Amino acid sequence: MPNDSPPRQLTFDLPFDPRYGREDFLVGDANEAAYGLIEAWPHWPDRVLVLTGPVGSGKSHLAAIWAERAHAWTVTAAAVTHDRVQHLASNGALVVEDIDRPEGRDEAALFHLLNLVRERGSPVLFTSGKPIDSLGITTPDLRSRLRLAPGVAIDAPDDALLRAVLVKLFVDRQLIVDLGVIEAVALRIDRSLGRAREVVAELDRDALGRGRRISRPLAVSVLRRMGLGEAAEDSEA
Repeated sequence: MPNDSPPRQLTFDLPFDPRYGREDFLVGDANEAAYGLIEAWPHWPDRVLVLTGPVGSGKSHLAAIWAERAHAWTVTAAAVTHDRVQHLASNGALVVEDIDRPEGRDEAALFHLLNLVRERGSPVLFTSGKPIDSLGITTPDLRSRLRLAPGVAIDAPDDALLRAVLVKLFVDRQLIVDLGVIEAVALRIDRSLGRAREVVAELDRDALGRGRRISRPLAVSVLRRMGLGEAAEDSEA
Protein backbone atom coordinates (compact mmCIF):
# COMPACT_ATOMS: atom_id res chain seq x y z
CA MET A 1 0.00 0.00 0.00
CA PRO A 2 1.59 3.31 -1.08
CA ASN A 3 2.49 5.85 1.55
CA ASP A 4 1.25 9.31 0.48
CA SER A 5 2.64 11.17 3.50
CA PRO A 6 5.57 13.50 2.72
CA PRO A 7 8.97 11.99 3.42
CA ARG A 8 10.72 13.05 6.60
CA GLN A 9 13.87 15.04 5.99
CA LEU A 10 17.08 14.83 7.96
CA THR A 11 17.28 17.88 10.24
CA PHE A 12 20.20 19.28 12.15
CA ASP A 13 19.58 20.85 15.55
CA LEU A 14 21.81 23.85 14.89
CA PRO A 15 22.06 26.45 17.65
CA PHE A 16 19.78 29.44 17.13
CA ASP A 17 21.36 32.76 17.98
CA PRO A 18 18.70 35.26 19.11
CA ARG A 19 19.15 38.90 18.23
CA TYR A 20 19.72 41.07 21.28
CA GLY A 21 19.78 44.53 19.72
CA ARG A 22 17.80 47.43 21.10
CA GLU A 23 15.66 47.51 17.94
CA ASP A 24 14.76 43.83 18.48
CA PHE A 25 13.24 44.33 21.94
CA LEU A 26 9.44 44.52 21.97
CA VAL A 27 7.97 46.74 24.68
CA GLY A 28 4.60 46.11 26.32
CA ASP A 29 2.89 46.62 29.66
CA ALA A 30 4.76 43.64 31.14
CA ASN A 31 8.25 45.03 30.54
CA GLU A 32 7.74 48.77 30.08
CA ALA A 33 9.03 49.68 33.55
CA ALA A 34 12.14 47.51 33.17
CA TYR A 35 12.86 48.84 29.69
CA GLY A 36 12.38 52.42 30.89
CA LEU A 37 14.91 51.96 33.68
CA ILE A 38 17.46 50.44 31.32
CA GLU A 39 16.93 53.36 28.93
CA ALA A 40 17.29 55.83 31.81
CA TRP A 41 20.94 54.91 32.27
CA PRO A 42 23.09 56.60 33.55
CA HIS A 43 20.39 58.31 35.61
CA TRP A 44 19.71 55.35 37.90
CA PRO A 45 18.58 55.73 41.51
CA ASP A 46 21.61 53.65 42.58
CA ARG A 47 24.77 52.12 41.11
CA VAL A 48 23.32 48.62 41.58
CA LEU A 49 20.12 47.39 39.94
CA VAL A 50 18.41 43.99 40.25
CA LEU A 51 16.33 42.88 37.24
CA THR A 52 13.98 39.96 37.88
CA GLY A 53 11.68 37.97 35.65
CA PRO A 54 10.83 34.38 34.66
CA VAL A 55 12.86 32.33 32.21
CA GLY A 56 12.54 33.68 28.68
CA SER A 57 11.01 36.99 29.78
CA GLY A 58 13.71 39.12 28.17
CA LYS A 59 16.12 39.69 31.08
CA SER A 60 19.19 38.75 29.07
CA HIS A 61 18.01 40.87 26.16
CA LEU A 62 17.62 43.93 28.38
CA ALA A 63 20.94 43.18 30.05
CA ALA A 64 22.59 43.06 26.61
CA ILE A 65 21.04 46.41 25.68
CA TRP A 66 22.37 47.97 28.89
CA ALA A 67 25.77 46.32 28.49
CA GLU A 68 26.15 47.95 25.09
CA ARG A 69 25.09 51.35 26.44
CA ALA A 70 27.32 51.14 29.53
CA HIS A 71 30.22 49.27 27.86
CA ALA A 72 29.79 46.56 30.48
CA TRP A 73 31.27 43.11 30.83
CA THR A 74 28.77 40.24 31.19
CA VAL A 75 29.41 37.21 33.41
CA THR A 76 27.27 34.62 35.15
CA ALA A 77 27.04 34.61 38.93
CA ALA A 78 28.94 31.30 38.96
CA ALA A 79 31.87 33.06 37.28
CA VAL A 80 32.23 35.49 40.20
CA THR A 81 34.89 33.66 42.21
CA HIS A 82 37.30 34.90 44.85
CA ASP A 83 40.27 34.96 42.47
CA ARG A 84 38.35 36.99 39.84
CA VAL A 85 36.68 39.62 42.01
CA GLN A 86 39.47 42.20 41.80
CA HIS A 87 39.67 41.82 38.02
CA LEU A 88 35.89 42.07 37.51
CA ALA A 89 35.56 45.09 39.79
CA SER A 90 38.34 46.96 38.03
CA ASN A 91 36.80 46.96 34.56
CA GLY A 92 33.95 49.42 35.00
CA ALA A 93 30.33 48.45 34.39
CA LEU A 94 29.32 44.83 34.89
CA VAL A 95 26.35 42.54 34.25
CA VAL A 96 26.03 39.55 36.59
CA GLU A 97 23.47 37.11 35.23
CA ASP A 98 21.51 34.34 36.96
CA ILE A 99 22.14 35.09 40.63
CA ASP A 100 19.11 32.87 41.33
CA ARG A 101 21.06 29.75 40.33
CA PRO A 102 22.72 28.26 43.41
CA GLU A 103 25.05 25.99 41.40
CA GLY A 104 28.56 27.35 41.80
CA ARG A 105 27.35 30.56 43.43
CA ASP A 106 30.09 31.94 45.71
CA GLU A 107 28.25 34.22 48.12
CA ALA A 108 31.42 35.52 49.76
CA ALA A 109 32.83 36.49 46.36
CA LEU A 110 29.59 38.21 45.34
CA PHE A 111 29.55 40.18 48.59
CA HIS A 112 33.18 41.19 48.07
CA LEU A 113 32.37 42.26 44.51
CA LEU A 114 29.47 44.42 45.69
CA ASN A 115 31.71 46.16 48.21
CA LEU A 116 34.43 46.84 45.65
CA VAL A 117 32.15 48.20 42.93
CA ARG A 118 30.46 50.51 45.42
CA GLU A 119 33.84 51.79 46.56
CA ARG A 120 34.83 52.48 42.97
CA GLY A 121 31.45 53.81 41.84
CA SER A 122 31.06 51.15 39.16
CA PRO A 123 27.53 50.20 38.04
CA VAL A 124 26.33 46.60 38.26
CA LEU A 125 23.19 45.00 36.84
CA PHE A 126 22.13 41.70 38.41
CA THR A 127 19.57 39.44 36.74
CA SER A 128 17.50 36.86 38.57
CA GLY A 129 14.64 34.52 37.74
CA LYS A 130 13.15 35.00 41.21
CA PRO A 131 12.86 37.78 43.82
CA ILE A 132 15.83 38.19 46.13
CA ASP A 133 13.93 36.84 49.15
CA SER A 134 13.37 33.56 47.26
CA LEU A 135 17.01 32.86 46.39
CA GLY A 136 18.00 31.05 49.58
CA ILE A 137 21.04 33.29 50.08
CA THR A 138 22.60 32.31 53.41
CA THR A 139 25.09 35.18 53.76
CA PRO A 140 23.13 37.86 55.67
CA ASP A 141 25.20 40.81 54.45
CA LEU A 142 24.87 39.80 50.80
CA ARG A 143 21.14 39.20 51.14
CA SER A 144 20.72 42.59 52.84
CA ARG A 145 22.72 44.45 50.17
CA LEU A 146 20.74 42.89 47.33
CA ARG A 147 17.42 43.53 49.05
CA LEU A 148 18.31 47.19 49.53
CA ALA A 149 19.32 47.65 45.90
CA PRO A 150 16.65 49.10 43.59
CA GLY A 151 14.87 46.42 41.61
CA VAL A 152 12.50 46.14 38.69
CA ALA A 153 10.51 43.10 37.57
CA ILE A 154 9.31 41.86 34.20
CA ASP A 155 5.78 40.47 34.44
CA ALA A 156 3.99 37.89 32.33
CA PRO A 157 3.22 39.32 28.86
CA ASP A 158 -0.28 40.42 27.94
CA ASP A 159 -1.98 38.98 24.87
CA ALA A 160 -0.81 41.74 22.52
CA LEU A 161 2.84 41.40 23.54
CA LEU A 162 2.69 37.60 23.33
CA ARG A 163 1.38 37.75 19.76
CA ALA A 164 3.96 40.37 18.77
CA VAL A 165 6.76 38.23 20.21
CA LEU A 166 5.48 35.16 18.34
CA VAL A 167 5.60 37.10 15.08
CA LYS A 168 9.17 38.24 15.86
CA LEU A 169 10.29 34.70 16.76
CA PHE A 170 9.03 33.35 13.44
CA VAL A 171 10.62 36.25 11.53
CA ASP A 172 13.94 35.73 13.33
CA ARG A 173 13.95 32.16 11.98
CA GLN A 174 12.97 33.40 8.51
CA LEU A 175 9.65 31.59 8.74
CA ILE A 176 6.54 32.97 7.04
CA VAL A 177 3.26 32.10 8.76
CA ASP A 178 -0.23 33.51 8.54
CA LEU A 179 -2.21 35.06 11.39
CA GLY A 180 -4.11 31.80 11.91
CA VAL A 181 -0.90 30.16 13.12
CA ILE A 182 -0.16 33.05 15.50
CA GLU A 183 -3.67 32.88 16.94
CA ALA A 184 -3.58 29.09 17.28
CA VAL A 185 -0.34 29.23 19.25
CA ALA A 186 -1.28 32.27 21.35
CA LEU A 187 -4.57 30.69 22.43
CA ARG A 188 -2.99 27.39 23.43
CA ILE A 189 0.08 28.33 25.45
CA ASP A 190 0.52 29.97 28.80
CA ARG A 191 1.51 33.62 28.67
CA SER A 192 5.23 32.98 28.81
CA LEU A 193 7.82 34.23 26.35
CA GLY A 194 9.97 31.23 27.26
CA ARG A 195 7.16 28.90 26.23
CA ALA A 196 6.67 30.87 23.02
CA ARG A 197 10.32 30.29 22.12
CA GLU A 198 10.02 26.56 22.82
CA VAL A 199 6.94 26.22 20.61
CA VAL A 200 8.37 28.20 17.69
CA ALA A 201 11.58 26.16 17.82
CA GLU A 202 9.59 22.90 17.80
CA LEU A 203 7.41 24.10 14.90
CA ASP A 204 10.54 25.05 12.97
CA ARG A 205 12.08 21.60 13.50
CA ASP A 206 8.86 19.78 12.63
CA ALA A 207 8.16 21.78 9.48
CA LEU A 208 11.75 21.36 8.29
CA GLY A 209 11.65 17.63 8.95
CA ARG A 210 8.41 17.24 7.01
CA GLY A 211 9.41 19.62 4.24
CA ARG A 212 6.17 21.54 4.74
CA ARG A 213 5.23 25.11 5.58
CA ILE A 214 3.81 25.81 9.01
CA SER A 215 0.02 25.77 8.75
CA ARG A 216 -2.59 26.10 11.48
CA PRO A 217 -3.37 22.33 11.49
CA LEU A 218 0.34 21.55 11.76
CA ALA A 219 0.71 24.04 14.64
CA VAL A 220 -2.24 22.51 16.49
CA SER A 221 -0.84 19.02 15.94
CA VAL A 222 2.59 19.98 17.28
CA LEU A 223 1.06 21.77 20.28
CA ARG A 224 -1.02 18.69 21.07
CA ARG A 225 2.09 16.55 20.87
CA MET A 226 3.74 18.92 23.34
CA GLY A 227 0.79 18.52 25.70
CA LEU A 228 -0.52 22.02 25.06
CA GLY A 229 -3.83 23.41 23.94
CA GLU A 230 -6.44 20.99 25.30
CA ALA A 231 -8.30 23.72 27.17
CA ALA A 232 -8.36 25.99 24.14
CA GLU A 233 -9.63 23.19 21.92
CA ASP A 234 -12.41 22.42 24.41
CA SER A 235 -13.50 26.07 24.37
CA GLU A 236 -13.55 26.09 20.57
CA ALA A 237 -15.66 22.94 20.34
